[in-house]
Amino acid sequence: MSQWITICKLDDILPETGVCALVGQEHVAIFRPYDNQELFAISNIDPFAHASVLSRGIIAEHENDLWVASPLKKQRFRLRDGYCLEDEHYSVKHYDVKVTEDGFVQVKSPN
Repeated sequence: MSQWITICKLDDILPETGVCALVGQEHVAIFRPYDNQELFAISNIDPFAHASVLSRGIIAEHENDLWVASPLKKQRFRLRDGYCLEDEHYSVKHYDVKVTEDGFVQVKSPN
């Protein structure tokens, strides 16, 4: 049964950055692209480098979508669904994420 896991306060994530959180047994990258409450969450594991680094990537806009570029090999992953621009076979998992009324970031656990 999935449940919402509290990660941190929204103010703990600086605008235009990402953070990593352990949700169950999975490394999740949570991104706050703008100075508002819109958040995105994808796997933090770079499938090309097999390293937990995507939360440290650079957020950019491409074709009206937001993407994060891996800091290691520079492949881009779409924030809304984890799709890999360079090779769709290497797309990463997407997670539901929300901000509660009292300003806490929550990610829906995969189990």
